[in-house]
Amino acid sequence: MTKTVFAAVCGKANAGKSSLVNLLVGEKVAITGEKPQTTRARINGVLTRGEIQYVFTDTPGLHKPENTLSRHMLKSIRSGAAGADAILFVADCSKKSGGADASVLEFLENVRGSDVILLLNKIDLVKDKSALLGIIDEYRKIYGFAQIIPISVKDGTNTEKILPLLSSYAKKSEFFFEPGLSTDQSERVWLSEIIREKLLNALREEVPHGIAVGVESVADGKTKKGEEIVDVSAVIVCEKQSHKGMVIGKGGALLKKIGESARMETEEYFGRKVNLKLWVKVAEDWRNRENLINKFGLKSE
Repeated sequence: MTKTVFAAVCGKANAGKSSLVNLLVGEKVAITGEKPQTTRARINGVLTRGEIQYVFTDTPGLHKPENTLSRHMLKSIRSGAAGADAILFVADCSKKSGGADASVLEFLENVRGSDVILLLNKIDLVKDKSALLGIIDEYRKIYGFAQIIPISVKDGTNTEKILPLLSSYAKKSEFFFEPGLSTDQSERVWLSEIIREKLLNALREEVPHGIAVGVESVADGKTKKGEEIVDVSAVIVCEKQSHKGMVIGKGGALLKKIGESARMETEEYFGRKVNLKLWVKVAEDWRNRENLINKFGLKSE
């Protein structure tokens, strides 16, 4: 008899949600980064182990909405949590601010009726481990969590406790995904996310929020020597003309660096050479334009 458990992975930005999903699934299905709003849309990571299929829904970080895109992001968090059997709420316990800000409290109030498991991540950064008891106590006062587990995604501390705990929420059902499948993302979405990850790592703080990537085409081909190759064409969209210059860099150097980094990772994915072509365009205020948000696959529905 097969079973399935859906777990929504929620929390504030930079808490380690995507890194946790990648760790639990056993491979990279979500991009990661230190900048807020690295995750913009829900991504399902899938792990099938024995008779249980675990589906982890990685959601954007909780934040205050500033535009149409961010409102879609918040809707995707709520809808991801609403359809879950359990919620894994990831918090960065190395930050003194704790978790009792308005966005967290509002989210927790809206999911009452669902079991919320608190994962206090980054305990590797807490020098005085005795302080963890006080941190746990602070979170207990905020909300009635079903379980509180201090973890470190970086070194794997206590992460082995998560799957056994989630298995108790598994329900009898046919598997929703083929065993062996690690994500429900389309190939084009995955490729666009890899390119965006390289952009996030290379650009200054204020630029990445206004950038989107759309993969125009993916096609098999051959080199002049007859070697198999994948031709990928993608467009990087900026909100401002000045940002376009930053993405390209002096003499095209930064765009070349970004393309090279993305090409190397996509070659590992395809197992053969990749010819990656990148263009940079400007679409002013695209984060408030529903048609472009939909085009980039970022609508909450």
